[in-house]
Amino acid sequence: MSTDCRGREDRGATRREFLQGAAAGAAAFLGAGPFLGAAETAPDRSPDLSLVDLHVHLDNSTIDKVLEISRERGVKFGIVEHAGTKENKYPVVLSNDAEMTRYLAMLEGKPVWKGVQTEWKDWMGCFSKQVLARLDFILTDAMTFPDKDGQRKKLWEDGADMGDPATFMDRYVDWYLEILEKQPIDLLANVSWLPGPFAVEYEKNWTAKRMEKVIGAAAKHQVAMEISSSFKLPKLSFLKVAKEAGLKFCFGSNGRHPNMGKLEYSLAMAKELGLKTSDLFTPAPDGKKAVQRRKDL
Repeated sequence: MSTDCRGREDRGATRREFLQGAAAGAAAFLGAGPFLGAAETAPDRSPDLSLVDLHVHLDNSTIDKVLEISRERGVKFGIVEHAGTKENKYPVVLSNDAEMTRYLAMLEGKPVWKGVQTEWKDWMGCFSKQVLARLDFILTDAMTFPDKDGQRKKLWEDGADMGDPATFMDRYVDWYLEILEKQPIDLLANVSWLPGPFAVEYEKNWTAKRMEKVIGAAAKHQVAMEISSSFKLPKLSFLKVAKEAGLKFCFGSNGRHPNMGKLEYSLAMAKELGLKTSDLFTPAPDGKKAVQRRKDL
């Protein structure tokens, strides 16, 4: 039976607006070159490495326009739309089986993987497992965070009071673990992202113990880790631990038109790690997707 999740409208800057600005800022800060035009050739890569971007949004565009870029850049796309309660403020938030079914129909027959980016921890009640199983993958991140009262807090918004670094990091790791333990996800995106005050001491804040907790939970539940070209994260130190633990990886641009398929950081890290296609996530067949496999949820 289809369900319908509704909630209060969330005010303030959306994650979408934040990510668009952050991606451009990160490129400038890290000395990355300007984004190339839509006619660019596919990025250089190992001949044994599939070129797939599993974090592509259709903002300000259409599936057909996005597919033009997919063909021009030689990158297969995984399309994601936000999914969860209407409390999550985005131009589009899929919130029930009927909306999800229309979304899937729009992508049907297109040469893309079909996914969603779920929000918060109440999204599962919005959909039947039968409809969720029609997706190729479910992706989420940890950037909407429970404050001390348990209410959702947008970590990317200015003015968020997060306390001292050690206390925040311990709570942040616990939040990662809760997501991985209690949600049937296939991909963990924007991994290791930190709010501005803490990002400047990334290596200090992401201690070996904290990394190992998150990576261990991901390995336990067969969740793949995104190598994000928008945020240039996780850093190599984090990725090395993940590879040693046997995690699968995926590439993600978090791209909005026309910036999807720009995977320079993802490919650079893949080269450093010596990744091959066998190290990359591939959507599971019917019956083995996370939403079907996680009988404990």
